[in-house]
Amino acid sequence: MFSGFGPMEMLLIFFVLLLLFGAKRLPELASGMGKGIRDFKRSLNGMDDQSIQSNAQQNYLQGSTVPPPPQQQTTAEPVSQEPTRLS
Repeated sequence: MFSGFGPMEMLLIFFVLLLLFGAKRLPELASGMGKGIRDFKRSLNGMDDQSIQSNAQQNYLQGSTVPPPPQQQTTAEPVSQEPTRLS
């Protein structure tokens, strides 16, 4: 993307931006640009905030209603069928 710019050109551009906007405003601008790019990518994919929240809620609900794994039932040892003696 910036293959035509060398380190000196990038430094010059950063210095000009620093003079124009100030050190306090640059992080705010960068985060705003990041949010704008993220929203643009989401709109290209057809996902908006409401669908993202509904998908997250649906995944949460599906995860919480999963039944526990079946428990193994222990079988009793077979009882021998010996005749009982009556006295």
